[in-house]
Amino acid sequence: MNYLGHIFLSGNDELVIVGNFIGDYVKGKKYLDYPVEIQKGIRFHRAIDYFTDSNCHWQEIRELIRPVYKRYSGIVADLFIDHFLAANWDNYSPVPLHWYTKDIHAIFLKNYQYLPERVQGFLAYLIQHKRLLSYAQINGIRDSLYIMSLRSSMPDQSVEVTGLLEKKYGAFKKHASAFLDEAMAFANDYKADKNKWRPIAQKR
Repeated sequence: MNYLGHIFLSGNDELVIVGNFIGDYVKGKKYLDYPVEIQKGIRFHRAIDYFTDSNCHWQEIRELIRPVYKRYSGIVADLFIDHFLAANWDNYSPVPLHWYTKDIHAIFLKNYQYLPERVQGFLAYLIQHKRLLSYAQINGIRDSLYIMSLRSSMPDQSVEVTGLLEKKYGAFKKHASAFLDEAMAFANDYKADKNKWRPIAQKR
C-alpha cells in the first residue's frame, strides 16, 4: 500500500498515524529512537507491507502492471490501490476525503519534529499539491508516477501504465476492492492482538 492506505489503516491515534506514514524511512531498529506510539505505527507499517506482499489480489494487480513496469510493478500496484481507496472513499469512511486529508496534514505538521529528514523535505509539496487527495483521479496517479521517476531510478512509464489502468479498470478495481476488504480485516485483527500491539521501550 502507498501513503493513503497506510494512513487509513492506522486508525485514529495521531502518533500511530505518523509512525505508519514514515515507516519506509526508518530502517532496522532505528524505530526504537521514537516515542512508543510512533514505534507501534512503524511496526504496523512493516506488518502491512508483509501482508500486502503475500496477498493474492495485490499479486494479481502487480502481474497486470508487470509488462509495463517490470521490477517496479509492485510500487505501482501500491499506488493503484491508493487510487481505488481514494476514488471509492465513501465506501470506507464517513469523513469526506478532502476533510480527512486536511486533518492528516495537520497531524504531520504538529509532529514535524518526528519526521525523518527526507520526509520533511517533501511534506510541503505533498500538502501544497494535495497529493493524497489527488489519488482519487487517474491524472493524480499519473503525476505521482512522473514525480517518482524524477526522484528515483524508476523509469517514466506513467502515461503507458495509466492507459493500462483505464483500459482494464474493471479488473484492477475487482482486485483492489478485494484487497482493501482483506487489508482492513487484517488491520483490525492486528490492532486487537495485544502481543503485536504492545509498546516497546525506547532506547536508553
